[in-house]
Amino acid sequence: MRELTDHQLMLLVRSKQSEALSILYDRYSSLVYSFAWKTLKDESVAREIVQAVFMRLWTTKSVYDPDQGRYSSWLLTITRNITTDWLRKRRRDTAPLVQVEPEQLAQIPDHVTATPEAALLNSSTKDQIRSAYGNLSAQQIHLLEHFYWQGYSISELAAIYNQPIGTVKNRLHQTLKILRRHLVAEGEQS
Repeated sequence: MRELTDHQLMLLVRSKQSEALSILYDRYSSLVYSFAWKTLKDESVAREIVQAVFMRLWTTKSVYDPDQGRYSSWLLTITRNITTDWLRKRRRDTAPLVQVEPEQLAQIPDHVTATPEAALLNSSTKDQIRSAYGNLSAQQIHLLEHFYWQGYSISELAAIYNQPIGTVKNRLHQTLKILRRHLVAEGEQS
C-alpha cells in the first residue's frame, strides 16, 4: 500500500481504510507539524494541530483533486485553515467580554456631528435599527451577535448550534433579510 499515490490513498481514506491514513500521516505529519510550529511557536499546540488535520482528513467529505495542484499544497491549506481557526478561538477566549445594556449604549455620545440635521438623521437611523432588531427572535439576535460582534466563524457557529454549516449560513442569510426588510420599511415610514 505504501507505493500508492497520495490521491489513491485519499480515496482509500474516504472509504475509511485506516492504514491509508496512517501512511499519509507518516508521509506528511512532519510537514504539517513544522508549518504549525512556525506559525504558533508552541510545540504542544502544533501537535494538536497535526492531530486535528489528520482527523479532518478522516472525517471530511472534501476530495483532493490532483488536477488542482500537489497534495502537499492541499494539505497545507487545510493546516493553515485549522491553525487560523485555533488563533481566532484563542483570541476570542482571551479577550475580555464586556456586557453592555442597551440603555448604556444609548447614553454613549455619538461622534460630534457638524449640524443638527446630521444629529437628527443619526438618531433616526439608530431608532430604525432598534425597531428592526425588535422583529428578530432571540435565536436570530444571538446568531448576529456571535457572528458579527464576537467574531465566530460559520464553522464554529455550526459546532455551537450543532447544525450543518449550510443551515447556519441559511439562518444568517434569512436573519439579515428580515433585518433589511424591516429597515427598509422603517425608512419608508419616516
